[in-house]
Amino acid sequence: MKKLILVVTVLVAFSFASCKKDHTCICKSGTLQVEEDNYLAKKKQAKDHCNAMEESYRNKGADVTCELQ
Repeated sequence: MKKLILVVTVLVAFSFASCKKDHTCICKSGTLQVEEDNYLAKKKQAKDHCNAMEESYRNKGADVTCELQ
């Protein structure tokens, strides 16, 4: 019985760890905040989205840095 409870507890913990969460990508140029984007996703997906936003600005010639909060 104790092993069953332990297994269930571990499975529940993993399910919460893999849930989508709100992530915020903030893009700045110097001290000026250019864009803030809230994104519901897993952390890796949100990071990829934030990097794509930064690359989009840079392709347009802007000196913008985006980081995931």
